[in-house]
Amino acid sequence: MPTATQALHRRPATYLIAAVAMALLTMGAVTTSTPSASAASTEHAVSASSPRVAAGDAPPDSFWGDTGSIPPAQNVVMLKILNKTNGQYPDSEVYWKFNDQVHSIAEQPYFDMPANSAGRMYFYLGSPDSQYFDFIEFTVGDGVFNGNTTRVDAFGVKLAMRLHAADGYDVQVGEDYQTFQQSREETFQQFKNEVPTEFKGLADVQAPYRIPAPGSAPDFREGGQYADYFTGYAQSVGVNAPTSDITGCAGVLATDPGMCSALNRHVAQLPQSDWSNPGLYYQAAPANYYAKFWHDHGINNLAYGFPYDDYAGQSSFVSHGDPQWLEVAVGW
Repeated sequence: MPTATQALHRRPATYLIAAVAMALLTMGAVTTSTPSASAASTEHAVSASSPRVAAGDAPPDSFWGDTGSIPPAQNVVMLKILNKTNGQYPDSEVYWKFNDQVHSIAEQPYFDMPANSAGRMYFYLGSPDSQYFDFIEFTVGDGVFNGNTTRVDAFGVKLAMRLHAADGYDVQVGEDYQTFQQSREETFQQFKNEVPTEFKGLADVQAPYRIPAPGSAPDFREGGQYADYFTGYAQSVGVNAPTSDITGCAGVLATDPGMCSALNRHVAQLPQSDWSNPGLYYQAAPANYYAKFWHDHGINNLAYGFPYDDYAGQSSFVSHGDPQWLEVAVGW
């Protein structure tokens, strides 16, 4: 989640803290669970006649339901968790967990979020300790929400967030509408179809539960068949770092967000003035095609595909004062 992810995962730099600082400046598991075929969900399966949408499109307002009925927060921001599993799980089997609280959305779809530092909310399908899980990250201050979805470590389940503030600010981030309409099998297969050979195995190593980021997969770590995937390219621009440190922005890159992002996006060989031009990203190998996939299928092509993906404003981080509500859609 915002780094929270790095703080909780050992990474030396926290991408949430970096993103929050930038925002403030600009503002002045273990049990397996499978879905029941007869699940009586309040969410209906997507029909073959559903309108076709393009990659990167945000969900329509109808996807988010009746936002006018969301109760006002007594703390900082009211969260509402939505079942968007397309009939795979009933509300009684879609769980959220924050600190010591665990509830299905059938029993408690709302949570009045207080101020907190570097928090995470987890979501589970089937049971509260299912291997089908994921999380969002956030830092909530007095009167401000800072947070994001994240693919820094892995893809677990489809997630999207919609933040609405008192001044009318309204933004969506996370997986796009097209991805939410797909079955899980289709999403895994689409990943395999769209990434080059070196990355295809990521969809198999922890299937059907997760697609890990390259730095978390054996193939890209020391001794793996793609351990040197980034080595020559990095050395050509003066960086001596293993592939896993490049995709994880660790080691010598932990304090160099510009270079780490440039290597992942394959623009490090260009003048630094070009490092902030998204039109140049991922045009040649080696590149972090795992991250590219989540950008291609993220709302407005924004995603946290690696820890410093907020460089040049490409992450799914959102920040705004006086938030009213946050909806989190949990998909299959």
